This record gives sequence, structure tokens and C-alpha cells, in this order.
Amino acid sequence: MPASAHDGLLAERYDLVEPLGSGGMAEVWRARDTRLHRDVAVKLFRAGSDLADGLRFDNEVRTLAALSHPGLVQVHDAGTGGDTPFVVLQLVEGRTLRDRITDGPLTPDELRRLGAELAEALAYVHARGVVHRDIKPSNVLLDRDGNAHLADFGLARLLGATRLTRTGQLVGTAAYLAPEQVRGDDFGHPVDVYALGLVLLECLTGRREYEGSEIEAAVARLHRQPDVPDELPADLRRLLTLMTSLSPRRRPSAADCARMLRDPQANPTLAAAPVRERRPITPFVAAAVVTALCAAGVATAFLSPPAEPGESAPPTSTAPVVPVTSSEPPPTAAAQPPVTHTVFVPVQAGPKADVQQPAPQKPAAKDDDGPGEDKPDKEKDKPDKG
Repeated sequence: MPASAHDGLLAERYDLVEPLGSGGMAEVWRARDTRLHRDVAVKLFRAGSDLADGLRFDNEVRTLAALSHPGLVQVHDAGTGGDTPFVVLQLVEGRTLRDRITDGPLTPDELRRLGAELAEALAYVHARGVVHRDIKPSNVLLDRDGNAHLADFGLARLLGATRLTRTGQLVGTAAYLAPEQVRGDDFGHPVDVYALGLVLLECLTGRREYEGSEIEAAVARLHRQPDVPDELPADLRRLLTLMTSLSPRRRPSAADCARMLRDPQANPTLAAAPVRERRPITPFVAAAVVTALCAAGVATAFLSPPAEPGESAPPTSTAPVVPVTSSEPPPTAAAQPPVTHTVFVPVQAGPKADVQQPAPQKPAAKDDDGPGEDKPDKEKDKPDKG
């Protein structure tokens, strides 16, 4: 227990009852709010954090405090003074979506309800200019009624705000990064839609789409789009295909996703939109991305004990281990702390001319889903063979 909480209440208010989990930068405790007589989750940040870590703590608190939605974990209080900065969060009694997936795939009807709740929460967040950047099963908490709550905004970013990471450094979880994040391109709300699409697909199949090490998982999406099962209902198959498109322009908004999941006929334009044939990236480009990632290095953080077999958590990596600030409150005292494998993917700095490019092609031959710029919109009208 932190020294500041040894001899009494934290901030003269919170009685720390028992630990729920521990990470590289913080500990999460079940606590009792002695003023309002309710149970809460308290995230205690360790002393000695550098400036970047302090900014990320402040970022999470300020971002969440400005948001209020049934699908988000609510912030009740925070304290940034003293030796132990802390944030008091809503305690969600239940388990994580990752734990639910280990019990078996969700049915299409279960998926529609869960997906709609998460998409509506994201639509609310996006409308306020926030990008979550770390959508994954372990960051979705399910309460005892099965309602979904999106948690852990430690990596969230307000569009247009100052970045908390160095130029060229991307933050997220390798298995759920959008292609534009892997390539080091500018990104916005579509990265959350892409990650949500992968999460929903994982709910239906019971397995993570991109396996392997962090580099393998990150680069795989550049030459292979997700395998959406043919046996899924047509509306889900089309929606998941669009959500996980390599081109961010082709992905629907979170609000459109929610409407389609609530009622497949609510947006006939989106439902009838043709999905262009998926073409893999050329081996040359894939090799160039791998070379750039390997040259820069990938650091993976392990914030809690290794995942049990069957969990949909990223596998152990041989990459160098460094502490990061992202952690999340487990939903109950009985639940095991979720495994967070957060990968910093530094993109090789310098002008694009440093990487050899293939011979210039005519504009009509550019691939919309390639590693660089988007292709003309007329390519969108090609039918989807998948």
C-alpha cells in the first residue's frame, strides 16, 4: 500500500480495501468512498514518473472527466498533488470482454447488442474530438447485466492537441493497430473503428485475427485483410468488411456502425455499398515496412502476469521490455487483472525518399489500400469477392 495511505484514508476520503491489479506505472485498488458510501476503483500512480508519464496521467484524467456516457467508465475524483497521484473511477462489477471470449464465441445477436453499445460509446467520444487509440477486448468491461463499458483512456488523444509521444512514435496494441498507424501516417477516428471491427470479429470467431509477435501482427494487416467468415449473416459480414478496410476513407463512422448493428435496414446506403476486391500489398512494400520496424525496434510492456491459455491476449514477445503508463482497472476484486501488452511502434524517421520505392506507375494503377496514399474513389465501385 502506498505510504500516503498507511496511516489513514487516501485524501482523507478513500479507504483502500484490496488490490485489484498492478502495472508498470500504477496500482488499482478496490476502495470505499467514506463520504458517499460507495465502492470505487482507485488507480494509484507510482512516484518518480518522468514528465511524459505525468502528462499521460493528466491526459487520462482530463479526457475521461470531460466525458459522460453509459458506455464509458466514469471518473469520480482525482488528485495530482502529493507523492501519490491517483484517479478514482467507477467500479464495474463483472469481467472483461477478453474473459468472455474465452468462454466461447458470441452469437450474432449477442454481437449486435454488444457492438452497438461500444459503437455508440465511440460515437460519443469521437463527436468530442477524442481518439481512444487502444480498443481491445481487455479494455472492455462487462457488468453483471452484460452491458459494455469502454475503459482505459490512458492512450487517448484529443485531435489537434499536443502529442504525448515523440514524433514518429505510435502507441497502441499491435494486434489491433490500424494500417495507417503501422505505416506511420496521420490518423483520426477511423483507427478506433478498425480496432472495433477486429474486436467484434474476434468475438464471433473466438480467436485473434492477427497472431504472432508484435511485428508480425502489426505488419500482417498490410498484406492480408481479416478473414470474415462466409457463414456470418450478410449484414454483419459486410459491416465487418467495411470496418476493417485498409483504407480509412472506406470505413463507416462509429455512429453508422451503431445504427447498422441496431437495425441492419437503418442505413440502406451503407448496407448496399459495394466492397472492392481485396488485393494484397506487394512483397516489396511489406519487406520495406518490416525492415523499418526492425531497424527502429519494438518495445512491449508487460503490466500483469502472463495470460492463461485460451485468452485473447497478445503473445509473449522477445522484444525489449520497457514500462509504459497504460493500465486498466479490473472489473472486480475476484477477477484476475487483465493482461496489457501495449506496443510502442516507432516508425523510422526521415524523408520517405530513404526507403526505395518501386518504379512510378500511372495514377490509375495506384492501390487505394496500399501502404501510402489512397487511390481515386472510382476504385470503390469494384465488387467484393470476399
